[in-house]
Amino acid sequence: MLKDSYLVGLIGSGIGPSLSPALHEREAGRQGLRCLYRLLDLDTIGVPPEAVGELLRAARLLGFDGLNITHPCKRLVVEHLDALDPRAEALGAVNTVVFEDGRAIGHNTDVTGFAASFARGLPDAPLERVVQLGAGGGGAGAAVAHALLTLGAGRVTVVDALPERAAALAAALNRAFGTGRAASALPERLPALLAAAHGTGGLVHATPTGMAAHPGLPLPAGLLHPDLWVAEVVYRPLETELLRTARAAGCATLDGGGMAAFQAADAFRLFTGREPDAARMLADLTELTGGAVAAPR
Repeated sequence: MLKDSYLVGLIGSGIGPSLSPALHEREAGRQGLRCLYRLLDLDTIGVPPEAVGELLRAARLLGFDGLNITHPCKRLVVEHLDALDPRAEALGAVNTVVFEDGRAIGHNTDVTGFAASFARGLPDAPLERVVQLGAGGGGAGAAVAHALLTLGAGRVTVVDALPERAAALAAALNRAFGTGRAASALPERLPALLAAAHGTGGLVHATPTGMAAHPGLPLPAGLLHPDLWVAEVVYRPLETELLRTARAAGCATLDGGGMAAFQAADAFRLFTGREPDAARMLADLTELTGGAVAAPR
């Protein structure tokens, strides 16, 4: 049932700087709606990630319409839900919960968010061989890999310092998309993998390196060449050292802002039943991060 007022929130750890409240409240205001977006920070409340089920129940009792879920709860929340949409079920991770007819239903808009951002920003990028740096323990890495294969990637190789994590993600991808669509590798294989991807694919970066609290490059700059594209998942800052280095090397690039904005737009649609202006939400995010709206390339 459509309403004109919504109460939603975000559960996660260290989420004080989150831009989700501003993105959702701005878009609601433009549509003549009232939206109150609350942060339920585990660190501030003083509860462990395993308490996500209790927070979920409390939010439902307090009349929340839905919740976004972020690190470290995207997988932990699954067992506390009444139903999952097929995408979230395949991933085993949820970043959006909608309270509907007394039930808590889990969705994953990270997949659709990255896919929409990639299609907008790198529409002609070759996808025969894609190297994904970072398996992502919290669910984002799996979402990005699923999005790449959904977009038609021939083969995604997941590179991670934890071999068991990369192997587990590759196995799950092969189950979902077919044998041979995914593989895993250790970081020492990056030079060979990126050399093989020249002209046929690119690099997706899905580790924390480059975030404000973890500055730096996630790989040697010499591995980047003009016939590779480079996509970033980190969006704070919007301009990471990896993107600067990749552009200087002549690579086509995609920042992480699109994934953040488009996943928020998809969540807004689930919460309110209204169609968001995703381009306007992307402009909001770019403004809030102090960047400039990047033209697709």
